[in-house]
Amino acid sequence: MRPKKNMLLASTTALALSGTMAFAACPPATVADMKGLVPAYPQQFELAEFQSAASCTLDLAENPAMAELNARIAGNPNLPPVAERLPEEPLVVAPYTAIGQHGGTLTGVSRATESGTSDLLSVRHVNLVRYSDDLKTIVPNVAKAWSWNGDFTQLSFTLRKGHKWSDGAPFTAHDVVFWYDDILTNPAITEQTPGRWLFGGEPARVEAVDDVTVSFTFPTPQPNLINRWAMDYGQTFLPRHFLGRFMDKYNDGAAALRAEHGFASEKDAVDFYYGASDWKDVPSPLLKDPAKAASIGVAVKPTLESHILVAEDSNGRRLVANPYFHMVDTGGNQLPYISEIREEYVPERDVVNLKVMNGEISWKQQAIELNDFPLLKENEAKGNYTVSLAPTLGETVYYSFARNHKDPVLRDIFNDPRFSQAMSMGLDREEIREIVYLGQGTPAQAIPVEAKTVDFVPDYALTQFLEHDVAAANALLDEMGLARNSSGKRQRPDGRPLAIRILFASQGSPVQLHELSRGMWEDLGLTVDLREVTSDEYRASANANDVDVFIWKNDGISGPFIAQDATMLVPPFGDFFNPGGGFEWAKWKETGGAEGIEPPADIQKLWDLSEQFLSVPLGTPESSKIGEEIVRIHADQMLKIGIVGEIPSPYVHHNSLQNVQPLTSKTYDYYWTSPYRSHQWFIAN
Repeated sequence: MRPKKNMLLASTTALALSGTMAFAACPPATVADMKGLVPAYPQQFELAEFQSAASCTLDLAENPAMAELNARIAGNPNLPPVAERLPEEPLVVAPYTAIGQHGGTLTGVSRATESGTSDLLSVRHVNLVRYSDDLKTIVPNVAKAWSWNGDFTQLSFTLRKGHKWSDGAPFTAHDVVFWYDDILTNPAITEQTPGRWLFGGEPARVEAVDDVTVSFTFPTPQPNLINRWAMDYGQTFLPRHFLGRFMDKYNDGAAALRAEHGFASEKDAVDFYYGASDWKDVPSPLLKDPAKAASIGVAVKPTLESHILVAEDSNGRRLVANPYFHMVDTGGNQLPYISEIREEYVPERDVVNLKVMNGEISWKQQAIELNDFPLLKENEAKGNYTVSLAPTLGETVYYSFARNHKDPVLRDIFNDPRFSQAMSMGLDREEIREIVYLGQGTPAQAIPVEAKTVDFVPDYALTQFLEHDVAAANALLDEMGLARNSSGKRQRPDGRPLAIRILFASQGSPVQLHELSRGMWEDLGLTVDLREVTSDEYRASANANDVDVFIWKNDGISGPFIAQDATMLVPPFGDFFNPGGGFEWAKWKETGGAEGIEPPADIQKLWDLSEQFLSVPLGTPESSKIGEEIVRIHADQMLKIGIVGEIPSPYVHHNSLQNVQPLTSKTYDYYWTSPYRSHQWFIAN
């Protein structure tokens, strides 16, 4: 039963007053003025640490609209007071410039429910730990502490006592064990455990020592693995109380419950809410089957994030603040400040730019390209926004010819490194740099590690075959036996035209780049077809190994990223979102040679080298020696052709959005906004 309106107003008024009194009791420290306080970790405190340092007791205040927001979360009960919703040990955040105000709506755009969404997903993201905005320091988040054993085979996290899911149920170490044992490594739910969560091919042992302590024990040393929690979109916890009720292990009445809601199996029920994917709520039950979601009475699974999905259709999604979110500011105000997020699906780039220029967008960084910058800069005043340029990591667009192509003739051509060398020299990168990148950046090859983040990249790996040399390119193609016919078009060894299709999505690379590349490669005698598709269509074709050339931004390659995740180092050289093409080589490895295609000997070395690389601390001489050998194999095989690196990239925020600081780097590798503390952004009235 909901409280009467006058009782609710009285309650929220009292809480608001207690928040005002908190300013007198505890100093409202900000990054701009820390009031003499020095936290153990940058820009944040544990509650006991803050109160001890400031000699105060922090009073708590909630968003005055929280009861109304909570009423929009399907299945959520009425709210207890904010002090009972927060953990006993909340994370105390020092805002950048000002104590914010509750309310407002953050507006953003993506291309579709699974296209360009990570930008806004990152705004509400949490994980056990995160990187600070220096991109060097790992700090507490959902977990308040962590520790390693001596040989890096056991990692333990200490969670926050009293932390709750967005529906008010306790969040404990058992929810981490549930994610790993009952979902990720349970073949009845997840047919094949993702390779990145196996270690030397073996699973970890995950144990709940008590409600607030969870330990991961690995079969091999994993000294860099903490970076995964700090950088990754994936979350290593799931609500056992919610998903477990559909599983016989946890609920004697699970079979009846599944039947009641039309789920044929445990997997069917889990997939409806989770999709056997750590890509969170995409696509949500509200799109999969809104009638079923409504009949169950809970639209999405509970979350620990700052905002929770409450509505979605083909036009976009709406989210409201999580009433149980675990952070407060130094004035005692529960975060997030922003009440709602409104995400609209807009596939057309021109329409996105128009919305930005009309002042309709609060925040946008993903899929805003450098050649958008002049237009957006010219219209800043009109739209009351600011467009800025940030350094980038992992923004070098690459071409990777399909070494495992289904056509055996093209497969043989593409597996000859001379073909990639020729195609690289056929590109006039200076022309591309001027036209596509406004004269910015530096021509560079694409390798599996961001050179700015490690010390072991040999110079030639970035600079070989960059020069525009049509004569040398043609000589290599002639040497391969790819002769021209009477019309000047090159032919395959079987006499058919040497034709390739460039299938691409503008989310991953600029249209102008491919138009220029097509002309330059046609000058070498190839027949080149160009086709733009949506990100979903590209990924569907690429992951089915149905493309001639794999194309995306070369992300997921910063040093801390690859030191804990070898995805970009070994076949298939990518994941679902950025597929790399070595699918048959990977299958050969997974089946012990029973299926797939046997890779060249040096490619086979990558598996052993990568396991060694993951097992030693990044930055040590041993790590650098192994890393250099991996890079040399990629460079000598020329698995990817790079275009232009070190490209600055624009991002946009509306001027009403406050506590926004300049980005250290615009990059997916550190998960977009995660280091920049979007939970303390606020909308100024």
